[in-house]
Amino acid sequence: MCFERRGVGLFVPLDRARRAEAASALGSLERGMEILLCLAAGMRPMNLTQVHRSTGFSKTTTHRLLGTLQRRGLVTRTGGDYTVGGRLADLVAPRGWAVQGRRLPGSRRAVLPHLLQLYEVTRQTVNLAVPDGSEVAYVERLYGHNRVKSPSDGVDRAPLHCTATGKVLLAYDAGLRAAFLAAPAPRRMTGRTVTAPVALERELAAVRGEGVGYAREEFAEGVCCVAAPVFGPDGGVCMAVAVAAPVGAAALPRLGAAVRRTAHQITGALLL
Repeated sequence: MCFERRGVGLFVPLDRARRAEAASALGSLERGMEILLCLAAGMRPMNLTQVHRSTGFSKTTTHRLLGTLQRRGLVTRTGGDYTVGGRLADLVAPRGWAVQGRRLPGSRRAVLPHLLQLYEVTRQTVNLAVPDGSEVAYVERLYGHNRVKSPSDGVDRAPLHCTATGKVLLAYDAGLRAAFLAAPAPRRMTGRTVTAPVALERELAAVRGEGVGYAREEFAEGVCCVAAPVFGPDGGVCMAVAVAAPVGAAALPRLGAAVRRTAHQITGALLL
């Protein structure tokens, strides 16, 4: 039998040592896979405590494995939250997006052609957003070389109250609106940001009346945006489609008509 030296004066059978190492590696691999499956199941950000509780692993082990997965590009960290990232996200996304914990199967395949058509018509940044707490999460974005710069670049997230997509989601989701208005007053992002509850509710009522939401330099100076609601099979709003452009680049009413038409087309596609 062959032996392998381990430390001073300590020898163990080589095949047993290799089996132990293989078992240890397999255990780490399985735990890493469990974490990836946990994050991919809902396709929404989770913090360390949430991942630790969902998987049952110790916090130390969870933190170590999340760090490894992040270094390998399989997990993305934004602040204290983790999501599947890189090539893994590209593989998961075609199955459909998660909307408030409920996945819409095949939604990406049905929706993407309409987003591309909207970009071809407007030649401005096209966004598709879903609600996530007090923020919108941009699950799809199309843009060219002249992309308008925004604080959401790189993080694909923005506050509900000062974005066109956020206003649309607040306007059509009574539960989301009630929770948002019951929370502490939101932060003012620019001099044009609407934060007073009464003023915000008045604007959300206008969104419902017109079927389109606007944000005029409320999230970032020099950026305007127009959005419209997308309704799911259950009749409730599930997403918002939007176009973002530099101020003065295009007439908002014209952009609004194109966005509203696209949202209607996407709603029809999701019902098929």
